[in-house]
Amino acid sequence: MATLEDRAATMQWIGQSIKRVEDSRLLTGKGSYVDDLRIPNLHHAAILRSPHGHARILGISSAEALKQPGVVAVLTGEDVAAMARPFPTGVATEVHYYPLAVGSARFVGEPVAVVVARTRYEAEDALDSIEVDYEPLPVVTDPEEATGESAPLLHDYAGTNIANHRLLTYGDLEQAFSQADQVVRERFVFPKYASTPMETYAVAAHHNPIDGTFTVWSNFHGPFIMHPVVAKALKVPETKLRFIVPPDIGGAFGIKVSIYPYIALLALAAKKAGVAVKWIEDRREHLLASSSGADRVSYLEAAVKQDGTILGMRGRIYDNVGGYLRTPEPGCLYRPTGNFVGAYNFKNLQLDNYAVMTNKSLTGPNRGYGCQQLYFGLERLIDRVARTLKRDPVEVRMRNFIRPEEFPYTTPTGGIYDSGDYPAAMRKAVELARYEELKKERQAARRAGRLFGIGVATAVDPSVTNMAYITLALEPEVRARKGFLSKSGSSESATIKIDPLGKVNITLSTTPQGQGHETVVGQIVADELGVSFEDVRVTTQMDTFTNLWSITSGAYSSRFAAAGASAFALSARKLKEKVKEIAAHLLEAHGADLEIENGTIRVVGSPEKSMPVKQVAGIVHWSPHLLPRGLEPNLTATATFNFPNATAPDQQDRVDSSNTYGFIAEIVAVEIDPETCEVKIVRYASVHDAGRILNPLIVEGQIIGSIVHGIGGALYEELAYDDNAQLMAATFMDYLCPTVDEVPKFDLDHLESPSPFSILGAKGCGESSSMVAPAVIANAVEDALWHRGVRITTLPLSPNRVWHLLQAARRQG
Repeated sequence: MATLEDRAATMQWIGQSIKRVEDSRLLTGKGSYVDDLRIPNLHHAAILRSPHGHARILGISSAEALKQPGVVAVLTGEDVAAMARPFPTGVATEVHYYPLAVGSARFVGEPVAVVVARTRYEAEDALDSIEVDYEPLPVVTDPEEATGESAPLLHDYAGTNIANHRLLTYGDLEQAFSQADQVVRERFVFPKYASTPMETYAVAAHHNPIDGTFTVWSNFHGPFIMHPVVAKALKVPETKLRFIVPPDIGGAFGIKVSIYPYIALLALAAKKAGVAVKWIEDRREHLLASSSGADRVSYLEAAVKQDGTILGMRGRIYDNVGGYLRTPEPGCLYRPTGNFVGAYNFKNLQLDNYAVMTNKSLTGPNRGYGCQQLYFGLERLIDRVARTLKRDPVEVRMRNFIRPEEFPYTTPTGGIYDSGDYPAAMRKAVELARYEELKKERQAARRAGRLFGIGVATAVDPSVTNMAYITLALEPEVRARKGFLSKSGSSESATIKIDPLGKVNITLSTTPQGQGHETVVGQIVADELGVSFEDVRVTTQMDTFTNLWSITSGAYSSRFAAAGASAFALSARKLKEKVKEIAAHLLEAHGADLEIENGTIRVVGSPEKSMPVKQVAGIVHWSPHLLPRGLEPNLTATATFNFPNATAPDQQDRVDSSNTYGFIAEIVAVEIDPETCEVKIVRYASVHDAGRILNPLIVEGQIIGSIVHGIGGALYEELAYDDNAQLMAATFMDYLCPTVDEVPKFDLDHLESPSPFSILGAKGCGESSSMVAPAVIANAVEDALWHRGVRITTLPLSPNRVWHLLQAARRQG
């Protein structure tokens, strides 16, 4: 059987930096998005949102709005409560979350009513005519404060603001801490920030009153487990709910997982109005109420020996999930379970996890879901260990790395790290950053009174989540009950067809948002089938009534390179065997003696005995009587790929929460202007191991994008709230994103350790540095300011925050 290395040596297309075929239509304005769809009798929706962070809704009067020009319907929480169920959640705490506020509004921007009119202008104008009688209630925005006995309750019936609490313990914590020479501890705060894709949420919906079917078009990127969630909320079987995702999505970065409440909301509006309804979110709505990553408060402790060996860690973590718990939360706490220990080989860990509801907007996946928060705390703590022990931060990390000979490596939390060489990647980063030169530059800068610092950070990059991690929110006793259906898996399916002219046709179910799936699938299938890249045609529209899909389908968790690519490779191999079987009959040869290259099938050693693939295709479609008896006259193949380690959590809460694990090592140097307190990145070195690289050009783009995303959270972006739970950054005037002027030059390098678990050896890379950048930049800033008495425990490190930190340190002497 051919090994991955054998196949790599014969690949013509995989591994090549082929430019994205998608770009031609996108750059010429010929993309097809939700707003481009032409739907008969289409009306438009506008959403009235709560101006209060917390208020009881005593009444809503929509009579005047219904009199306004063009208005055909108004949907309120009372309607929604009668027409729908609350969305299901995977936790024990009772939380009633509807797509419209029912009874009370619990964050500023929560939808309160929907107007449907002939135009968006008419719908927006009619919002002013809706009268809502609010009774303002006390607010709480801090997750720690919200757990206190005197904190205002968001949901009286629940009796608590704690949506989920689990104490996870692995190994022997008491022994680890009793044997420690030092215990290093700190409190860290990670900010609430968003994805800000170019295309905001977009939904159009139609209800067929004859058969009760809902058809919804949206820029939803999956996972399609949200399909049954929405169906249950709408009180219809899944066969009555059709999701359609158009060919193009203008970015997502995780945030469009959380569009599903608006899918339900527009479906209900369409049902009440009796017309098709469309809603395109504006930027203020997006910042105010779409979704964001969770802001987290972490109390972390590390038990260490004097030589830098880490014996164990423990932490108490508060994730702020906003006004309601919205699926897939509390996933932010549990998605990185398998890689909780990062790249380090300690066996003892305890995490006291709290998902807490407050009067902020709701949270969900944001690029690096759960891992940005994890590595900010973990890598900041590793740096504190190095500083406490007066050791180099690279040395401490190297001492504790999992060794290359230990792979596949099982972490104490159940993660199965597939492959890697962490010390080699760190050595590459040290060389790439010219680390020793940077240290000399730091010495010279400090002698000159300049604020210059160096940061080091690493991350194990989990991709292709195993859905099983969701059930860690429940106690093992609950999961062990008779009748409990354990969830697991991360499968992807692929279908490939060859048409009568020998062209290869593929329809994706992976809902790409700009990652280049069309290009990479073309490379994979061309190589596996032995045809030209130009002969492969890829269609990207997803339709749950016609596409082959599973609940895990979609573009999230950097799953395409490992799961999607594996499915297409398997499908292509299956189809290739079918082509060879037919050709063997026609050429009077054995299938095992045939090879396919550049679209031609030939007998190995007898090149004169050959025929083009298109001839086989023509015979199948036009002359099936020439085929071997018993062979179906079609050139179609379907394959489904799933990872063997994607199983349910065990009774010790161990789970392989992802299916492949890459690695990132980064070294960053910064200089801080002592007058303006602006942080300038002067060097950014990043080394990645994403397994086998399928298209280096696309991988480079993904990595640069992820770094910039992480820089945003480190230095600029925060959805900040005041004491009245009012969002203070609802426009791009206040919510600052890095632009090209703020993006430094990057030095990138790679290490390839192919995964033994994916068909092509590839791992994910789309989130990668977004997980590391906040930590490595914070480490560099603290290094620059440590001698001034500044300790970095929170983000973003804006000039304003850095100035206040310096002033506070000055006052404390």
